[in-house]
Amino acid sequence: MRRVFKTRFFGRWARKSGLSDRALCRALQEMASGLIDADLGGGLVKKRIQLAGRGKRGGARTLVATDKACRWFFLFGFGKNERSDVSSDELEALRELAADLLARTATQLDEAVADGALQEICRGDQAKTEEPDTRGCS
Repeated sequence: MRRVFKTRFFGRWARKSGLSDRALCRALQEMASGLIDADLGGGLVKKRIQLAGRGKRGGARTLVATDKACRWFFLFGFGKNERSDVSSDELEALRELAADLLARTATQLDEAVADGALQEICRGDQAKTEEPDTRGCS
């Protein structure tokens, strides 16, 4: 089953930026189809997401940890008007976080959701409130 999460930090930023879970799930569908803006190595990818009224060019940049099949973690986001990119130190820290999250077991992920460190936002191609996708991921 494909699982998609956002970190507590990312969730706060997304809320302030007006980036909905529905928009994140649409971005997941694009990424799962191979539409990724940049592969940053170490399981980290960059994806532009449209913000209401701004389009993708003026929208949000998100950094996502993924195995490109079953697990997707929205880790960091910024508006194009906020900054141009992340520093090399930030990128290294995000790669370490990506490695940690991607190595977790399903039980450890469930525990992180229960304690609020992660929020599960959608499974597969559906919003979290719909039936989960069961196409080969566990």
